[in-house]
Amino acid sequence: MPYSPLMVLPMKQELTAIGFEELLSPDDVDRWMAASGSAMLVINSVCGCAAGQARPGIRLALEHEVRPERLATVFAGQEVEATARARGHFADIPPSSPSIALFKDGEMVYFVPRHRIESRSAEDVAADLTGAFDRLFAAATATAG
Repeated sequence: MPYSPLMVLPMKQELTAIGFEELLSPDDVDRWMAASGSAMLVINSVCGCAAGQARPGIRLALEHEVRPERLATVFAGQEVEATARARGHFADIPPSSPSIALFKDGEMVYFVPRHRIESRSAEDVAADLTGAFDRLFAAATATAG
């Protein structure tokens, strides 16, 4: 049974307020995944590490000069079908929430599972992400500017 929409609304708004598109259905996920360019998909959740490390770390990382062009999120335990469809794009990785997947032209190129979030600080999560942004997306950012 999904979480109450009222309960998860503030947790969703932490990401939508900084530019994340909510993917509410499998069709939303398919449409978003079909687009080209660099992208970040966050599997959001109600757990403490999502609140204390994941969402704050993501917010810090997105202040970096190099960042993904597109941002989207699904909420585990809320948009059950959309989350399952999103996880289908990295089916060889066990389900993990929160988690963060980076894509380049529809191909997953980097993944941060829960166990690399929950035992670290928001600053550590941000440093992990900005390092990945630099390695994976810097050339695209330089040519777009």
